[in-house]
Amino acid sequence: MVTAIVLINAATDSIPETAQAIADIDGVSEVYSCAGDVDLVAVLRVANHEQLAEVIPARIGKVPGVLDTVTHIAFRSYSRADTDTAFDIGLDDD
Repeated sequence: MVTAIVLINAATDSIPETAQAIADIDGVSEVYSCAGDVDLVAVLRVANHEQLAEVIPARIGKVPGVLDTVTHIAFRSYSRADTDTAFDIGLDDD
């Protein structure tokens, strides 16, 4: 599984529609509207890197309202649950 974070600049007057259209694309698991340097952040989860080429430029890049994208590929996931579990190894709750 490949996870990618796509930062998206969108036309201001169509952010909700653009976000929903992106969220409806296979491989897109989440889309967030946000404040800051970008308008939308999409989280993609696909089987392989080749699918990123299908989803990002061929699908997301062609959604009306998308002006620009920047993609970051995730190498490893960290979460509080993972950290807590690692420190609980070998400890009994008795």
